[in-house]
Amino acid sequence: MNRLFFILSTSLVLAACGSKDPAAQLEKLKAERATLDSQIAALEKTLNIDPNANIKAKDVLVTVMAPVVFKHYIDVQGMVDAENNVAVQPQMPGVVVKIYVNEGSSVKQGQLLGEIDNSVMLAQLNALQPQLTMAIDVFNRQKRLWDQKIGSELQYLQAKTTKEALEKQIEAIQEQINMTKITAPISGVVDHIGAKIGQYSAPGMPDPAFRVINSSKMKVKAEFAESYVSKVSTGNEVDLYFPDLGVNLNTKAQHVAKFINPMTRTFTVETAIPGDLTAYRPNMVAVMKVVDYKNENALVLPINSLLTTGTETYVYTVSEENGNKVARRKPVVLGATYDGKAEIVSGISAGESIITTGQFEIAEGSVVTF
Repeated sequence: MNRLFFILSTSLVLAACGSKDPAAQLEKLKAERATLDSQIAALEKTLNIDPNANIKAKDVLVTVMAPVVFKHYIDVQGMVDAENNVAVQPQMPGVVVKIYVNEGSSVKQGQLLGEIDNSVMLAQLNALQPQLTMAIDVFNRQKRLWDQKIGSELQYLQAKTTKEALEKQIEAIQEQINMTKITAPISGVVDHIGAKIGQYSAPGMPDPAFRVINSSKMKVKAEFAESYVSKVSTGNEVDLYFPDLGVNLNTKAQHVAKFINPMTRTFTVETAIPGDLTAYRPNMVAVMKVVDYKNENALVLPINSLLTTGTETYVYTVSEENGNKVARRKPVVLGATYDGKAEIVSGISAGESIITTGQFEIAEGSVVTF
């Protein structure tokens, strides 16, 4: 067979060389090649020879396309926060003289946590108490006389004014004394004690005197760039990932702030942590992934299985031809991409076999095996 093909080819070339018109030579050779191909195919059929017997199939892996759920996420790092996480500071500056709780203590709202030195105020209060007692006695006497129309109205009014002035002084001092008492604003657990006996403490200090946390409700807060304002809304599906715990949770965005921070150009998104909250701690790192696009019946391929040439993106499908599996090139149109996966909008259909491994080693028409 090879010898016959060689002789015929040689004779065609020699015959073609006699023509001076290259175009005519080309047409003549093409016509003769078609005749030869037909004759060769007929002989191969007669001799029962497989024309593809010498073609080595390429090993590939394929994916049979089936609709899946595809989601696109916006990923932002956030922090765990307690719904009630309160830094407790004294209402007035002074030296801490008493601490009534320990870190980890459970406290009720209004419970006394510590005290600031109030000795000066107590001394003032003790000095005014006898004066008030005397003023009340004088007032009562003057009132009885005045009720009997004895004495002057001026004496009665002076006694009344003195009594009321002392009462207001004592009330103001008592209020100041109350401000030296540091109480729990919420029920919860004392998570941190920054105050130390003998140390000065005041409102606005960086290290709070106490921190009380109620962990019955925990949430994750994250700051999203202003560019996402049209894509993130209350009710969006949210996946939470906690790297330190290796935990993934599914929930929904509960609060999307309307305010854009003018300094950072971000807005806040909050979502509650569902389920058992035992393992979570305030300020723990959490990745908030908000779903901004979802397709329930998407055809999806790994991005690294796609090929490109110029502006065209394509894949290789597998078709059965003459008993062989043959690679055929198909252009595709991409949709959203996320986490190494691409949504295929058009170009392929469910049920087609797509070559996803070995696609770089083949060409259009290659015979493949898998």
